[in-house]
Amino acid sequence: MSNDNNASNSYTPPKVWTWNPDNGGEWASINRPTAGARHEQTLPKGKHPFQLYSLATPNGQKVTIMFEELLALGHKEAEYDAHLIKIGDGDQFGSDFVGINPNSKIPALMDYSDDLDGKPQRIFESGAILLYLSEKFDALLPKELSQRTEAMSWLFWQMGSAPYIGGGFGHFYSYAPYPMEYPIDRFTMEAKRQLDVLDKHLAKNEFMAGDEYSIADIAIWPWYGNLVLGHVYDAAEFLDTASYKNLMRWAKKIETRDAVKRGRMVNRTWGEPDEQLHERHDASDFETKTQDKLEPQDS
Repeated sequence: MSNDNNASNSYTPPKVWTWNPDNGGEWASINRPTAGARHEQTLPKGKHPFQLYSLATPNGQKVTIMFEELLALGHKEAEYDAHLIKIGDGDQFGSDFVGINPNSKIPALMDYSDDLDGKPQRIFESGAILLYLSEKFDALLPKELSQRTEAMSWLFWQMGSAPYIGGGFGHFYSYAPYPMEYPIDRFTMEAKRQLDVLDKHLAKNEFMAGDEYSIADIAIWPWYGNLVLGHVYDAAEFLDTASYKNLMRWAKKIETRDAVKRGRMVNRTWGEPDEQLHERHDASDFETKTQDKLEPQDS
């Protein structure tokens, strides 16, 4: 029978839904059914053209990995400051942050580059940020039309599919107030279907768009690579991710990239201290400002 011990199987939705602030599991304290700023907040601004406001969730990792890959390719103009947004504290609802992203989700990016003629550009939504940076630097997106189209298809596949992993499987498996059989079964089935989609595709392709590493891989890896490697939700055994041999090969290969290693550390506030770089303002920060290098009062 169902494990929905705290739920009634005879629940009937009301004619008009009303918000119960105490119903929402781990994130109940910040979730509301309304948009907009909740408090005044001035965001810091560093010295580089790009100002990133984020956290090292999978969506946040996409952008920091992208910046580190661009820098590794020699694009010095891609230097960036990464400021920490503590979503558990509600930083994403501050007035300045909402001014960049009206949807109050990380990551949010401001571009103050000289080529914008004094008209800074805001960019929000991680997929849009990847595409913006790729086009700005003419990098990490295939130039041949067929491969470019393939990369774009997989980029948008990720944007449409990952909510079933995070807001669906991840929420009910890891964050819901109690285990519920129906939603866990429903979203586990969908998660495994998506893993199978990737596994079958990667059986015939080295990377998502063929033989060329691209923003499609950068978008997909933080969600699906982290998932199958056991870095999120502690669900690798539950999902039997080792059985997806092609996907595992791809995930492990990307994990070894130096830019990916660095990008995963930026704005990270959990895990091993040497893998946490709360803020990034210079390339040297990876050597001098990870949490294992700081004095206790600075952590």
